[in-house]
Amino acid sequence: MQTLTLNNGVEMPALGLGVFQTPPDETRAAVTAALELGYRHIDTAAAYGNEREVGQAVRAAAVPRDDIFVETKIWISDYGYDETLHGFDKSAAKLGVDRIDLLILHQALPSDFDRTLAAYRALERLLADGKVRAIGVSNFMVDHLTALLDTATVVPAVNQLEIHPYFQQRAVLDFDDEHGILSQAWSPIGGITFYPGYGEDRRSVLDNPAVTAIAEVHGKSPAQVLLRWGLQQGRSVIPKSTRRRRIAENIDVFDFALTADELKTLDALETGRRGGPEPTNITLAAYGRAIPEA
Repeated sequence: MQTLTLNNGVEMPALGLGVFQTPPDETRAAVTAALELGYRHIDTAAAYGNEREVGQAVRAAAVPRDDIFVETKIWISDYGYDETLHGFDKSAAKLGVDRIDLLILHQALPSDFDRTLAAYRALERLLADGKVRAIGVSNFMVDHLTALLDTATVVPAVNQLEIHPYFQQRAVLDFDDEHGILSQAWSPIGGITFYPGYGEDRRSVLDNPAVTAIAEVHGKSPAQVLLRWGLQQGRSVIPKSTRRRRIAENIDVFDFALTADELKTLDALETGRRGGPEPTNITLAAYGRAIPEA
């Protein structure tokens, strides 16, 4: 497994299993399979409703806890300084851990950015207290990051974004690179999972002829080519699946390399079409929901 060094020196496996939209009753089996197959990075979130099952699988695994990198996210309903500290307590209790490896803010809240800043201050406090190993953000655009860095004392280690050849967010990626923030891709395969209401009429990148042609050259699947594209550009990738065969396929990407021309071909597939809600449109009224205590 390839690892990446975050801006505070913490080592993170470059590829992880995501559990977005994975029902709780399927999550434990998916995480168990992933750990058996060599994954050492699991990405969940308070809003996914499956942190408890992730924790159960981690505790039951034959893999030592210190060898597993657990990442989760605070939802916007728990933004604010004290609220985010409590959000950590809820996530840690469900996961069954004393310390979370990477804790990030799930979205910017542009309609109440002061609450976003207060939430990030809470992450800084948790980092200083040793309750998390690294902190970061998700779905933050350049203006959100700029405003955050104006007040933050700790530069985010990670910015998790939708990144695949059809939607590359190059301006955000460039900003992340300039400030030492690792870009982490959700939906790195592009088109397998969309937010409800945002992807029903869209084509998967997997079906693109350029992708399938490159896959044939390497004797790999289109999904493996897309994951390799992200990894070779220095990003972390978080594919998701509940099927053991797909979970195994997604980690089998460290034995080949794309050529410079192949990377350029994939770079040229940009459509500019987002697969989820616009980060500037996130509000508590539209997206807020209570995160249960247990």
